[in-house]
Amino acid sequence: MRHIYIVGIGAGNPEHLTVQAINALNKVDIIFIPSKGAVKSELADVRRDICQRYITNAQTRFVDYDVPTRQTADRSYVKSVDDWHSEISSTYERLFEQEMVIGESAAFLVWGDPGLYDSTIRIINRVRDRRVLPVDYTVIPGITSIQALTASHRIPLNLVGKPVQITTGRRLTENFPGIVETAVVMLDGEQAFNKIDDPDAYIYWGAYLGTKDEITIAGRLADVAACITAMRAEARERHGWIMDIYLLRKGEDFDDQI
Repeated sequence: MRHIYIVGIGAGNPEHLTVQAINALNKVDIIFIPSKGAVKSELADVRRDICQRYITNAQTRFVDYDVPTRQTADRSYVKSVDDWHSEISSTYERLFEQEMVIGESAAFLVWGDPGLYDSTIRIINRVRDRRVLPVDYTVIPGITSIQALTASHRIPLNLVGKPVQITTGRRLTENFPGIVETAVVMLDGEQAFNKIDDPDAYIYWGAYLGTKDEITIAGRLADVAACITAMRAEARERHGWIMDIYLLRKGEDFDDQI
């Protein structure tokens, strides 16, 4: 049996790693690192920095691999993601077969937390479901970009006694404003906050959270939306990539009490 550790490494700050994550990284035989392409190269550097800081096992092997590119032409969003996950699972299966022997363990270092808008767990399960290679896995939780965002802005995630929705840019306008008072938006390449026309909405935005390049902007949405859009475009042009997240809120604590 080959064993895989899916390790959450936080939002970009090496100090986000938990003791549990550090112990797992020192336990495994192999660290798999996605490192090809301009975007992956910089993110791979953060992973390598984490390994250099915390791994004391001199026998640990490091294996770089290519991540397939998601194809979107003539496909629905769901179909493109499904096909992409299938390709990645085939890549993982080859890695396990070529780089691991029975009884060895390996780790994938996952941005944020493996359970929040990351598909490594799903993809490992695809490998398991094919039953070509016996594989088991353990999930190590990590600090999410949501936690990093609220910490940077020094705000609580929720209003007292009220729910929070975690959604994507594509689905934002379905529930905010009107159904939920707080929405956290991830995976938004279209800046969907520009579609919200509500003078009472506030936004707390952040990019490259936890890194030396962290940017945060907060304020009434109508006042800062254009600034965020411009700042985001400039940062993406400068770095060649961007990872950002934001929280939209309408209302205050206890404003539903008589």
